[in-house]
Amino acid sequence: MALARASAAAFGLAALASCTGGVSDGGTYAATIAGQRFSLVVSSSDATRQRGLGGVREIAADGGMIFVFPDCRMRGFWMKDCLTDMDIVYLDALGYVTAVHTMRKEPPKRAEESDFAYEERLPRYSSVLPSQFVIELRPGRAAELGVRTQQKVELDRDALVAAAR
Repeated sequence: MALARASAAAFGLAALASCTGGVSDGGTYAATIAGQRFSLVVSSSDATRQRGLGGVREIAADGGMIFVFPDCRMRGFWMKDCLTDMDIVYLDALGYVTAVHTMRKEPPKRAEESDFAYEERLPRYSSVLPSQFVIELRPGRAAELGVRTQQKVELDRDALVAAAR
């Protein structure tokens, strides 16, 4: 990762805390990624992290979600109850991108299917390396923005982590 840090800084990904002050679960986090402004819903509690963007039919071109965890470790997301494809960008504790995936919506749980069987058939999308923050965007946005592993996203880490539960 160290080799790409200089080019990552030059790439110019930046996320800035909302002008309204602190970060709170369910609130929004104003972000600028590759010169584009986003309004990301903050998911910093177990309840909102489990729900994520499940049930959302469309993600705005300037919208998405930022998941905040109290620690940095290996993570994996799935598309449980998700109705649209989406991009996922994993970030380590310093804001470096560890993985980028386009997650595909899966067929919904069938009436005869157990919860266990449904969850077992869902692909997992890995952080590859330990991560503390995860950003979900409209499908294709990460590629449009040129987001790649080892690039740095500037975060107000202290404000985000303070909101994590």
